[in-house]
Amino acid sequence: MHRVILPPGLSTTIQYAKNGRPRVLAQPWLVWIERLLLLLGAIFASVYLSWLALTQMNFLYPMWHDLIDIDQTIGTYAPQNRYKLGFEQTTKPERSRLFAAVVDAIHNHGKGLEGLSYHDPAGRPLGRLLRKPEIIHLRDVARLIDVMRPVGIGALITTVVLLVVIRRRRLVMPPISLLLLYLLLPLGAIAIGLLFIGPVKIFYWLHTLVFPPGHQWFFYYQDSLMSTMMKAPDLFGYIGLSWAALSLLLLIAFLTVVKRVLRSA
Repeated sequence: MHRVILPPGLSTTIQYAKNGRPRVLAQPWLVWIERLLLLLGAIFASVYLSWLALTQMNFLYPMWHDLIDIDQTIGTYAPQNRYKLGFEQTTKPERSRLFAAVVDAIHNHGKGLEGLSYHDPAGRPLGRLLRKPEIIHLRDVARLIDVMRPVGIGALITTVVLLVVIRRRRLVMPPISLLLLYLLLPLGAIAIGLLFIGPVKIFYWLHTLVFPPGHQWFFYYQDSLMSTMMKAPDLFGYIGLSWAALSLLLLIAFLTVVKRVLRSA
């Protein structure tokens, strides 16, 4: 290992890899910044990609339909609905189709929500799925997704650019376990806070932050087939857990690839 003095007053360390090519151990503050930016970019990119993947899988709605007894919820509350009739006659495939249609709509600026209809097992239409307050709420969700989309794409681009820069400079990166430790410590603190305050309270509080004042976002089962079909907020909790798990797997996979790419530099 050799010390090289660089003008003006900067110094760096050269460590030669097994292939004889030099790796640069840059100044500590610069390395920490690059590590942090790469990790943050990888986190946002993993979250965004896992969301896209779950979208293609209909957020596993058919599986959750059975596991959290959505059929029982619909059987209990759909007959009590004050505005819509007959939704308890729908089948699991029909509910999965409707859920997928809602997912498609909120990823397409809310288009097509007004036309969603539900049918009985024979295919006869029974009525419109959504009321006006529900359509307004789902359009708010669509606008939120429209805001998040460029953030996710930006995170992907930033992560790739940083990886190229770090590889070209042949900077040494810390072990994956250490990078994950940087992530798990704040996430652990957040998880403890969620458990202490209560996930449902946090969920409702976030709604007050991200949705416009005066726009309804809480719907009783007796007033909303949307809430009944999704068994809100229970379904969102399970979707959140699957989203977090898939994001973590993608992050670990990405960091593993990063480590191998930098090792071969």
